[in-house]
Amino acid sequence: MEHRLKGKNIVLGVCGGIAAYKSAELVRLMIKQGASVRVMMTRNAHNFVGRVTFEALSGKPVCSDLFAADGESAMKHIDWAGTAEGVVIAPATANMIGKLANGIADDALSTFVLAVTTPVLLCPSMNVNMYKSESVRRNLKTLK
Repeated sequence: MEHRLKGKNIVLGVCGGIAAYKSAELVRLMIKQGASVRVMMTRNAHNFVGRVTFEALSGKPVCSDLFAADGESAMKHIDWAGTAEGVVIAPATANMIGKLANGIADDALSTFVLAVTTPVLLCPSMNVNMYKSESVRRNLKTLK
């Protein structure tokens, strides 16, 4: 069986929604397919799942902040944008979808996505009424 992700550098963006815990399984599955996975979490994602979970599964440090306090590159989001071969944002919250549709870059993940040149797969996750709202539908249409 051919693994399409074998040897690929994938960045998984995790936003602050209840489905964030499912992203841990996504990391496991992508690695099983041979991908190298790095995880970038929004501040609100930490309210649903801890960074240690993703660090243990990926074997790599998680990026959450624009400005590194750990001595690593303060431009980590830009460094990652240059090496990413694929980007998955799961869960993609209404907030993140709105930021991306309107070019707002106020955290590491939204700034990274604006800098990346590879395709970005958004996996929207929110209450059905939020998903059906005019503003979310408009933002998703903008991003297509």
